[in-house]
Formats: sequence, structure tokens, C-alpha cells
Amino acid sequence: MTADPNPRWLDWAREIQSLAQTGLAFTQSHYERLSFDRLSAIAAEILAEHSQLDASEIKRAFSLEPGYATPKVDVRAAVVRDGRILLVQEQADGKWSMPGGWSDVGDRPSETAERETLEESGFVVRATKLVGAFDANRGKKASMFFHAVKLIFLCDLVGGEARSSMETLAVDFFDFDSLPPLSEQRTNQRHLDEIRAHLHDPLRPTAFD
Repeated sequence: MTADPNPRWLDWAREIQSLAQTGLAFTQSHYERLSFDRLSAIAAEILAEHSQLDASEIKRAFSLEPGYATPKVDVRAAVVRDGRILLVQEQADGKWSMPGGWSDVGDRPSETAERETLEESGFVVRATKLVGAFDANRGKKASMFFHAVKLIFLCDLVGGEARSSMETLAVDFFDFDSLPPLSEQRTNQRHLDEIRAHLHDPLRPTAFD
């Protein structure tokens, strides 16, 4: 039996943390603040119990996300040239993904896809179609701490040349049927299958969870 990629303890920890974060954003009571702080600490302890991280490190990560708890937005660019898809090798884990990252405040999602591709790969692209909007916390290698939504844009290659960056070790195009090890939290087979389907059928509607 394979391990559940979305165990109940992880769902519970995320929900407890989101309730604590939202409570801290709105409470004006000293006693409620103490209770919400404790709930956040419990969520950190649950995550630490099931990971290699220290609870204090997780609590610090929680503190960087103040205010009403909402999902983060991860944007990825699907850039295909001669039937081969652009992937970058991630500095973080040595595996490969479509270029992309967290959307910045004030950016249009399509701008994020274009900017991140240039920064991570050296290629200039133009976003042309939203392939899909996916719940990034479902499936293998889900984000550990926070709920996230993943947007994938099909992009035209406009110019530039391959170069790595502070976040990437290498840049290359790969056949869909001959891929390197994937950084599955960032890019997985479901995403790639949906991209291929859109390439074969330009009228295919946007996929969503």
C-alpha cells in the first residue's frame, strides 16, 4: 500500500493554522490572541512530528504569512518548441520543472509567467492561454505548510537564449515522453498531460479543480 500523499493530519494541521492566522488578524482580545498563538504552535508541532523540520522553524514560516488566510498562487509557464517542453533544473532539489513561482502582489498572473520564465531560463515568452487552474495541495508532493493554487499558462517563445539563474542549475527542452526527474511539487505528470492535450486541441477548454 502506498502512502497517502494527502494524509488527514496534514489537512488538519493546515486548517488549524489557517484558523489561527485568521483569528490573529482580527482579534482585539489579549486572551484570544494567546489561544490563537497556541493553535498555531499546535499546527507547527503536528507538521514537525511528521517531517524533518523543527517546530520553531515551521512557526517562523507561519509568522511570515500574517492576515486573513488565503491560498498562495503558483504560476507556471508551458513553453513548447518543436514538440519539446522547456524545463529548468531547480536549485532547491536538483529536479526539473516548468519555469515559474509565486505570483507577486500587483502582478497579473500572465505577467508572472512571463517574468519568471525570463528570470529562470533566459527566454522571452508571451502568455497566450490559461491551460489549467489546479489545487496544488492535491496529489503527490503537495505543499507542506500552505494551501496553494497553481495556474499554468501556455506561452509562445519570442526570443532570448538559455541561461541558468540564482534559482536554476540548468535549462533545456525535453520530449514529453523522455523527461528528467520532475520536481513534482512544481510540475507533475497531470500538468504535462493537460498541456499536451491543449497542444493537440487548441479549442480545448481550461482545466480546473
